[in-house]
Amino acid sequence: MLVITRREGEEVVIGDPANPIGTVRVAEIKGERVRLGFAFPREIDVHRREIADEILAAKPPVVGSIRPAARKAT
Repeated sequence: MLVITRREGEEVVIGDPANPIGTVRVAEIKGERVRLGFAFPREIDVHRREIADEILAAKPPVVGSIRPAARKAT
């Protein structure tokens, strides 16, 4: 795990700095609570850990694998 120290208003760039995937900004610090702002494309899901765990628990497990059909000799 990478741990980075940031102050309120500072950002962390995710991905290539010239073309980042997104950014995370420290929006506000109040006592022991930190508010973070995430700027990512809409097609990238961002979830709190407890929500991500609920999503994973709700999905049925995948059994086996899908392989391409064998080609028939002509």
